[in-house]
Amino acid sequence: MTADATMPLQIGPHTVWPPVVLAPMAGITNAPFRTLCREFSGGKGLFVSEMITTRALVERDSKTLRLIRFDATEKPRSIQLYGVDPVTVGKAVRMIADEGLADHIDLNFGCPVPKVTRKGGGSALPYKRNLLRSILREAVGNAGDLPVTIKMRKGIDDDHLTYLDAGRIAVEEGVTAVALHGRTAAQHYGGTADWDAIARLKEHVPEIPVLGNGDIWRADDALRMMRETGADGVVVGRGCLGRPWIFGDLVSAMEGGDAQARPTFKEVAVVMRRHAELLGEWIGDEERGVVDFRKHVAWYTKGFSVGSQLRRSLAVSSSLAELDEHLAAVDLDQPWPESAEGPRGRTAGNNRVVLPDGWLNDPYDCAAVSPEAELDTSGG
Repeated sequence: MTADATMPLQIGPHTVWPPVVLAPMAGITNAPFRTLCREFSGGKGLFVSEMITTRALVERDSKTLRLIRFDATEKPRSIQLYGVDPVTVGKAVRMIADEGLADHIDLNFGCPVPKVTRKGGGSALPYKRNLLRSILREAVGNAGDLPVTIKMRKGIDDDHLTYLDAGRIAVEEGVTAVALHGRTAAQHYGGTADWDAIARLKEHVPEIPVLGNGDIWRADDALRMMRETGADGVVVGRGCLGRPWIFGDLVSAMEGGDAQARPTFKEVAVVMRRHAELLGEWIGDEERGVVDFRKHVAWYTKGFSVGSQLRRSLAVSSSLAELDEHLAAVDLDQPWPESAEGPRGRTAGNNRVVLPDGWLNDPYDCAAVSPEAELDTSGG
């Protein structure tokens, strides 16, 4: 496959070009970050909200309702839901459909963190095939005309792979597309993503689009993944942390170009400042916006000569003026460093997956999952 052979991604009635999706990341892919990514892409691609728990949505939690606010320029509006109870998932999806809150719903079955898997949620849930089927049936049945997609991992570990069964169940229950992160829950974000698994899933469910996720750090990684796996599109997560301009690179690559953003620190500083400002406007409080931005500082400054003390100062700024002062103290003429390329974000892997007692005894037992599994945490 070459860039010229890349086809638009069809998500229900929505044609997505290029076939590039921003992965939902809790605390990251809020409206301000999505705005930055869309600006660099020229509005092309699909940008999914951070993960929303179905229980909190149904209960109309005020924080959750703020998280699902979309900018008027966001089309289609895409929400990722995380839920463990079929009835609650169905209610949340019906609420979105009836109230016109979004145009596309994605369901998360990829979260690998212990506080979720120990309750049977996240990437542990697809092991219970019948429970997965019940959730998907309720979601699709309550979605009306809205397309429903899912994002998942290969399975719990190499001895308990679930992605092929989950893909087939998704097709049978009317899911529009599936995205596969080529790692198990045990791997978390460590090691190398298994792109061969993405290829196997594509062969297994040719009826619907399959998107690949994992180890896309540059635009040419996306093209290579699609060429090697036959995937219909890519999902970019950690590769865009501190680098929202990667979406401009992806658009260029998919359209046959070779543009690659290599910003100087002065250009990076402008993006950092705008990101912090957008967060303050979104939250409604400048200080809280700058404080929320702190988590992004290490990603934006990776590879640049900033100095440990100045980096710490940037990471504890409490106002835009303070952030401006610290940014001005950095050598703004620094070119883009090679060390800024490659992996970023969490990389730890080979973890023991904590599961409920007896969880692996019967993959078809439709055991109930504890409501405690619905926590605000990042999906995988």
